[in-house]
Amino acid sequence: MKKENVILKISKYILLIVFSIFSLLPVVYIVLNSFMDTTEIERSLSNYTFHIIPNFFTLIQYYEVFLRSPEILSKFWNSIMLTVPIVSGQILISIFGSYAFAKIKFPFKNGIFFVFILLMLMPYQVTLVPIYIIFKKVNLINSYASVILPGIFSTFGVFLLTQFVKSVPSEQCEAAMVDGANHLAILFKIILPQCKGAVASLAILSFLDNWSMIEQPLILLPDEKQPLSIFLSQVNQSDIKVAFAAGVLFMIPSIFIFLKGENQLLEGIQHLDLK
Repeated sequence: MKKENVILKISKYILLIVFSIFSLLPVVYIVLNSFMDTTEIERSLSNYTFHIIPNFFTLIQYYEVFLRSPEILSKFWNSIMLTVPIVSGQILISIFGSYAFAKIKFPFKNGIFFVFILLMLMPYQVTLVPIYIIFKKVNLINSYASVILPGIFSTFGVFLLTQFVKSVPSEQCEAAMVDGANHLAILFKIILPQCKGAVASLAILSFLDNWSMIEQPLILLPDEKQPLSIFLSQVNQSDIKVAFAAGVLFMIPSIFIFLKGENQLLEGIQHLDLK
């Protein structure tokens, strides 16, 4: 019996190692290829060979990205200009919305929350056409607002935080009301201190989702305002000399955000109440 347990345990470790290798392989491939010159990359692609270790390391791609290709840095800045307001606004809206759904009684609350869930499950491509028509009528097409506003009012954040706010005992809120506290005081002094992990989880998930968005800026923004994710999705042979270095630049914020907030994300998921 002990021998079977040992074999099972070893098998799990081997499976995890293999899964980790395949998961990390694309990242390792991009990073190592970013130190190749254009000739070596083109030769590898033309021969359809899996060439991952450079014959000699060079920083020519990073030189092109940071000193010779201002368009890429401009698109990187566009990504920041779109993502930061969306994440900040979504957190703010989600905090107030989740408190209303979790702790305040009002007519048709369950029905409205059900609509929120339906909207969350609906693919973005379904709502893209009406969003385009609405913003075209109000002359906001080709502006950052056409992407930022729908992102801010995403229903996912409200749904996620509502589950956490529900886990805060209602007795605490009722006791605060008896002492004369209003809803704002209850939200910021009782609810939020107990939901810091949830807010951090939402911030991380929202950043990762919006940092890599494709459809929204591709349809709603002109080329000069599109983020770096659009450039990477349209890389071709003419851009291959900077493609891998641009990919590394694109990954850095996501990796940094995840590593800095990994503990809060895990803590938030562990305390998630889906009842």
